[in-house]
Amino acid sequence: MSHKILVLGATGNVGQPLVQTLLRQGQQVKAASRSAKPVAGAESVVFDYARPETFPAAFEGVDRAYVMLPTGYVNSKELLLPVIQAAAERHVKVVFQSAFGVDADDSIPYRQVEIALEKSGTPFVILRPNWFSDNFHTFWKAGIDHGQIAVPAAEGQSSFIDVRDIAESAAAALTTNRFDGQAFNLTGPEAVSYAKAAQILSEVICKPIAYTPIDDQTFIGMLIGAGVPGDYASFLASIFHPVREGWTAAVTDHVQLLTGKPPRSLATYVREHATALRQA
Repeated sequence: MSHKILVLGATGNVGQPLVQTLLRQGQQVKAASRSAKPVAGAESVVFDYARPETFPAAFEGVDRAYVMLPTGYVNSKELLLPVIQAAAERHVKVVFQSAFGVDADDSIPYRQVEIALEKSGTPFVILRPNWFSDNFHTFWKAGIDHGQIAVPAAEGQSSFIDVRDIAESAAAALTTNRFDGQAFNLTGPEAVSYAKAAQILSEVICKPIAYTPIDDQTFIGMLIGAGVPGDYASFLASIFHPVREGWTAAVTDHVQLLTGKPPRSLATYVREHATALRQA
């Protein structure tokens, strides 16, 4: 019987630390990406959500899978449901990276994917991470380089979570059955506004960073100007609505429950990524 774990998005923000965590634990890993980029210690395999013909080879010989959709897609339900079906047909356990707050409304596409997984008959764990701390050196890095974070968050707070804590939570869910059939809302240890985040960044990287709250249309225009497709720019703007409403300020102990360790704070993330944040 196989005991291999398939990690989708293995070269991404969560996938990279997840693969490394699993390998350190002695797990056999299939690292899936569109290009099958080699990952030391793992078996690389091609996987493309838009090409279902890549699914069988990716799922071959595995009994567990980490399923997540990379950034840049707006048709999450259309792309994810066939993957859930493929896993369920093979009775592969699925640890699914959903999104914080989607359980508020069953009409939300990610929640509909969760429901399909819950009804699929295959073992599962659902992880719903809040906004990533790591967005500051990925999505918002260009602004930080110019001394400014400009997003439509108003004064809303988010309990930002470090992707390493998501990865360690996923590894725990993948390597035991104790959490099967459950959903976990993953957050950092405290809720922080973007103004406070800018203050933390300024102090650690020794560079003044200002937070400028903007409206949705300004934000969309800024993203389109940076080359982001219009539909995805609109999607990114829409997910700041929960931030403004205060819904992303909740703090849970679910990382501690899964990993046995408290989650990293935003300040810890900034200190440990200071070099990347300083680089222009």
